[in-house]
Amino acid sequence: MTDTTVHLPALSRPHATGALFPDLVHSEWTKIRSVRSTYWTLLVAAATMIGLSAILSSVYVGRYSTLSAADRATFNPTSYSLNGILLAQLAVGVLGVLVITGEYSTGTIRATFAAAPQRHSVLAAKAVVFGAVTAVVGLVSSFAAFFVGQAILSSKHIEAHLSDPGVLRAVAGSGLYLAVLGLLALGIGTLIRHTAGAIASLFGLIFVLPGLVLALPTSWSNAISKYLPSSAGQAIFRTVRDRSTLSPWAGFALFCAYAAVVLMAAGVTLQHRDA
Repeated sequence: MTDTTVHLPALSRPHATGALFPDLVHSEWTKIRSVRSTYWTLLVAAATMIGLSAILSSVYVGRYSTLSAADRATFNPTSYSLNGILLAQLAVGVLGVLVITGEYSTGTIRATFAAAPQRHSVLAAKAVVFGAVTAVVGLVSSFAAFFVGQAILSSKHIEAHLSDPGVLRAVAGSGLYLAVLGLLALGIGTLIRHTAGAIASLFGLIFVLPGLVLALPTSWSNAISKYLPSSAGQAIFRTVRDRSTLSPWAGFALFCAYAAVVLMAAGVTLQHRDA
């Protein structure tokens, strides 16, 4: 009891914040790796990316002889092997929400904030740990999916190489996209605090909103859609650009800005409401 009385007040002192942050990062790392759902969810994301790459590439190779010259000319081997990211993002998004809402649902968030009153530092530590984990898993999965897909496509000599224009950026960008999507999900989960509501909001933003925009008149849809979070973020792993999309790095920068704004809003609300 004496140790608790002496040390807890010190956490609120400004100069203690810097010394505390590494401990918060270590604590969040312990939390995320001690929960089995983390491993299963990330495994699903990785397996989806790699497995779909192998399946789609194999199917394409199997029907290659029946394709027309026009179909062969428009084939994009890089995008084909990275299509699994569109499903992998579901798993990463759900996990990003659970990183924070799981603590709210069990009530352990109160213990976390009691030990570390600087709530914005807690959120920052979660973002650092989860962002790093998803970046590593995303990059490894993206490169694995690419190499598996190209190995299969090479039987017809239609594979792509990392040295080809835009290919390395697309493959690495897939992993970076998953990391930023996870941070966006973390911010939404912090704002809403309820798992079902946060997941529904994330999926609505990423999947439903683009569909609603497509229902608008073409001129409006083309002008708006490229600035939506999903379209902006996915520009980083597109190897073919048209007028309806932003440039890869501009789109990714905008996607990062969306995630940053949501996380900052989450940090502000975290400071001003009860756990």
